[in-house]
Amino acid sequence: MRVVRLSAGLFGAIWIGVLATAWVGAADQYASKPPSDVPTFTKDVAPILYKNCTTCHRPGEIAPMSLLTYEDARPWAKAIRDEVSERNMPPWHADAPHGTFLNERGITDEERETLVKWASRGAPKGKPEDLPPQPQYPDGWSMGKPDIILEMPEPYKVAADGVVAYEYVYIPTNFTEPKWVQAIEVRPGDRSVVHHVLVYYRAKPDLQRSPVLQPNKQLSQMPESPTGLLPRRKDLPPARLIATYAPGTNPEVLPPGTALRLEPGGIIELQMHYTTNGEAAVDRTKVGLILSRDPSPREIRPSHFFNGTLNLPAGAADVSVEADVEFLQDATVWGLFPHTHLRGKKWEYKLVLPDGTSKTVLSVPKYDFNWQTYYMFREPLQVPKGAKLVSTAWYDNSPKNKANPDPTVDVKWGDQTWEEMQYTGILFSPGQAPATTTSGKQQ
Repeated sequence: MRVVRLSAGLFGAIWIGVLATAWVGAADQYASKPPSDVPTFTKDVAPILYKNCTTCHRPGEIAPMSLLTYEDARPWAKAIRDEVSERNMPPWHADAPHGTFLNERGITDEERETLVKWASRGAPKGKPEDLPPQPQYPDGWSMGKPDIILEMPEPYKVAADGVVAYEYVYIPTNFTEPKWVQAIEVRPGDRSVVHHVLVYYRAKPDLQRSPVLQPNKQLSQMPESPTGLLPRRKDLPPARLIATYAPGTNPEVLPPGTALRLEPGGIIELQMHYTTNGEAAVDRTKVGLILSRDPSPREIRPSHFFNGTLNLPAGAADVSVEADVEFLQDATVWGLFPHTHLRGKKWEYKLVLPDGTSKTVLSVPKYDFNWQTYYMFREPLQVPKGAKLVSTAWYDNSPKNKANPDPTVDVKWGDQTWEEMQYTGILFSPGQAPATTTSGKQQ
């Protein structure tokens, strides 16, 4: 069985078939001299697209079309109108007040009205002199030019069909001193066959770290997947997850004043999950690092917790699965990364304090497999020792779920897309964050 994954982007792959008919034959009665109350591309629309859309919607990026020029955007005017009207784009799935998250994707109501009005009134181009300069993006990197680039030693050939077991690829860093990393970006060589990448760091000094998180041992027993994992090296120190790539993910950019610490002598381990799509491909994934310029950044540690015992009965439309992690020390939580496969439909996270009181800290009511997001809190969570973070994911294993690979089978934990996961990435720091002033500076 082969799962067809929709392309991430402003309209997804479903709009590829619309291109031939989307407004191609529409009259351009407003193109030269639009009425004064009709927005134009050069004056009104381009600034919105440049600010919110072209990070993904440009040549070589994950979106299926570019929106950098009028000629690029004009055939998609009707789709732009529909997608922004229905609030499908920009893609953001957390239910929280505006400004809750640092990496929030969204446009204002005024910007949304401008795009809809432009598309509905002939999508005029406007005056060339009104067009702002196009944003300048580093070649091949969304986060900016990396200080360090680590690349798979050899290209990997992906067959046209069949199941590809997870591959482990090892890249020596040759670091002779600790590196403080402020941003990480994973760049697949061929996005069409790379389902996800987990980036681990393996170095001896990591063994000295005192534990902060204790996942629920009864739930975190991972069963063997029928498709299996290829063996990983056993001659290296334990692996520490430092970055993730999945459909729709953005580069991992940490808050100012924080960084990941990578000890000297470490090795990058890439867990590569390839998915065949009917055509043979070649991938050579890269990992880019931007180093912190802060003289003494606060360390952020990545980790995860999950429920490997999940069981989704055939045909069940609403199955909830929980996992939890206990804090062995006071800690600051910077971000959470919910992950399921095609049957996942929503998530909720509650922080349960030692006295038993609880509050919801993240709600994702319309989880979208095509947009995997690390939700970075603008005000990080201050978690006391003894508290628990409880995650709940809901699944739809019924025929009503159009993305469901097979609603007639019970589904358990598994690595491949037609199986399922209940997995959460978490970014945290030991101890409580220092108090800050309104300017954002530490007191």
